[in-house]
Amino acid sequence: MASSETLLVTGGAGFIGCNFTARALAEPSNGERRVVVFDKLTYAGNLLNLEAVAADPRYRFVRGDIADRAAVRRVFAEHRPTAVLNFAAESHVDRSIDSPGDFVRTNIDGTFELLEAARGALDGRSRKERAAFRFIHVSTDEVFGSLGHEGRFHENTPYDPSSPYSASKAAADHLVRAYGRTYGLPAIVTNCSNNYGPYQFPEKLIPVMILNAVEGRPLPVYGEGANVRDWLHVDDHCAGLLTVLRRGEPGQSYNLGGDEERTNLEVVEAVCAAVEAEVPAARRRSLAAGGIGSYRELVTFVEDRPGHDHRYAIDATKVRRDLGWAPRRDFESGLRETVRWYLGHREWCAAVTSGASRRRMGVQPRLTAVT
Repeated sequence: MASSETLLVTGGAGFIGCNFTARALAEPSNGERRVVVFDKLTYAGNLLNLEAVAADPRYRFVRGDIADRAAVRRVFAEHRPTAVLNFAAESHVDRSIDSPGDFVRTNIDGTFELLEAARGALDGRSRKERAAFRFIHVSTDEVFGSLGHEGRFHENTPYDPSSPYSASKAAADHLVRAYGRTYGLPAIVTNCSNNYGPYQFPEKLIPVMILNAVEGRPLPVYGEGANVRDWLHVDDHCAGLLTVLRRGEPGQSYNLGGDEERTNLEVVEAVCAAVEAEVPAARRRSLAAGGIGSYRELVTFVEDRPGHDHRYAIDATKVRRDLGWAPRRDFESGLRETVRWYLGHREWCAAVTSGASRRRMGVQPRLTAVT
C-alpha cells in the first residue's frame, strides 16, 4: 500500500463498517492513514456508532447515498481515496422479502455507481497510483445458497441465491468481478459468514435475543430452529479485511469464516445461558410474575421464513493459506463479550431503535384489499 492512504469506507456508520473504521484507525500502518466514512444514515446506520473515532483528526464523515451518482463522484474528487471498502448495503433478509426494490437500488445500483466512480478516478492517476489502488467489495456467504448436511462454501462454489437480499448481493459481486476483468479495476470480493458483536442493529438474531431476553419478551425462532449458520466475530472479520487490503491479490475472492457452526436454536440457547450468567432470571420480578423461571422458557417457535436456507458454512482455507489470516475468538468467548456489551449499552440500544417497529424479526404480513 502507499505510504499515505485514504480509505473510503461506504456504509461506515453501520455495524461492520463502524467496527472496521475503528480498527483501521487503531491499527499501525506503514504511513499516514485517513478514513472517510460515506453513509446514507438509514435506520441501521447511526453516527452514535462512530463516537469512539469522532475526535480523531484522521477521520472524516460524509453523508451520502452510494446510488447517488453526483454525491459519489464528489467524494471521490474531494478525497482521492487510495482504496474503497464497500460495506454499504441493505442487509436484512426479512426486509428484502417485504421491500425488494430497496435492495436492488442500494446493493446493485449503488455498487455500479461506486465502480464507475472508481474507474473514472483512476483514469487520471499515475501508473503507480493505479497499481496501489484497491476496491474491496464486502459480500456474504448467502450468495451461494443452501448447503446440505455436509460440505462448505469455497471461492468457486456456484452462486445460487434464495432471497432478494442474496440475489442483489450476488449481482453486485458479479459486477465487481466484471469491472476487474473488463476495465482492469484492482478489485477483490470477500464473502463472510454471519457476523456478530457490538453495534449490530437489533434486528439480527443475536442482539434481538439478548434484548428480548433481558426484557422478558418472547424469543422468536423460525421453524424448529434447525437452520445452521457459521459465526464470525465482527472484529475478526475486520482484521481479515485489513489483511485482504494489505496482501490480497486483485481479481481474487476470499472467504472469511469463523468455523463456528451452530443451529439457530443452539445460538438462542447459548444467548440465554450468557444472559443468565450476567442477569439471572430468578432475580427478575417481572419474569417470576409471569411464571418464567429461565430465559430458555421465552423461546417461541414461529412460522419459518420463505426460502429459508438450511445451512451455511465457509471454507476459509484460501485466506488462511495465502494471506495468513485466521479468527482469534471462539464463539463462546465472543458471545459472552457481545452479551456484556449489549447489557452495558442499553442507552445505545434505545437510541438506535427508537420507534417500536424497529426491533423486528419475521416477514411483515401483506394487507389484502377488501373488494
